[in-house]
Amino acid sequence: MKILRTNRDLKEAINKIKNLGFVPTMGSIHNGHISLIKKSKLKCNKTLVSIYVNPKQFNNKKDFSTYPRNITRDLKILKKHKVNFVFTPSTKEIFKERRIKKIVLPNNQKILCAKFRKGHFEGVLDIMDRFIKLIKPKYTFMGEKDFQQLFLVNKFISKKYKNKIYPCRTVRDKNFLALSSRNLLLSKNELNKAGQISKYLFKLKSSLKKNNLTNNNILIKKKELQKKFNIKIDYLEARNEKNLTILTKNKKNRLFVAYYVNKVRLIDNF
Repeated sequence: MKILRTNRDLKEAINKIKNLGFVPTMGSIHNGHISLIKKSKLKCNKTLVSIYVNPKQFNNKKDFSTYPRNITRDLKILKKHKVNFVFTPSTKEIFKERRIKKIVLPNNQKILCAKFRKGHFEGVLDIMDRFIKLIKPKYTFMGEKDFQQLFLVNKFISKKYKNKIYPCRTVRDKNFLALSSRNLLLSKNELNKAGQISKYLFKLKSSLKKNNLTNNNILIKKKELQKKFNIKIDYLEARNEKNLTILTKNKKNRLFVAYYVNKVRLIDNF
């Protein structure tokens, strides 16, 4: 496994690889990331994993400083799973090239997390643009847990590059909680609570599938959820998974949620 820290090292290492799979991460590798790596290894000749906590996608400085990091542990796990390359650039290195045109999210996309995390997705699209331009992968593997991110990256990247974004299913713990690096910030009791919330939302999604749920009903369920678990909820909305427009009958809809357990913000979709 080669560890690459500079853009130059990266280009030299992957220059002649045509069928390269890319798995972007912010580290704190878990089984969700491993599932993406396994998909890449099945579909591509070589796999490159990036580990970079991007400050530009954090709208809260404390959130950035407390984000879990353990590069030594991550590298051991990636080596065990026979990843070919790991790219771990510094902020100075990855942002060497100045952006001529600022990335601006259209107003109609300032929904869900974009509504509550100002500048977050602009930061995500900026770093993904830089990564794809440098790495030139054939496929980029991303999880559906961050569905809005997957949707926006796919829309943005497909216009500029030949790279194909490959969506992968959300991996969940035994208690139904979606795997996330932020779960490391939760206590045992808080993890249990988050699992109970996930089970509640799975039941709510069943109602959505049967077309028994309207937007007004979802608002009522949001209040019930807040009261039942004593949590703050940024949003609980059903949207069309093809274009993220608000709940429409006879279309494939997903239930999107962002909530806080203690001070840890968790997102999910069902």
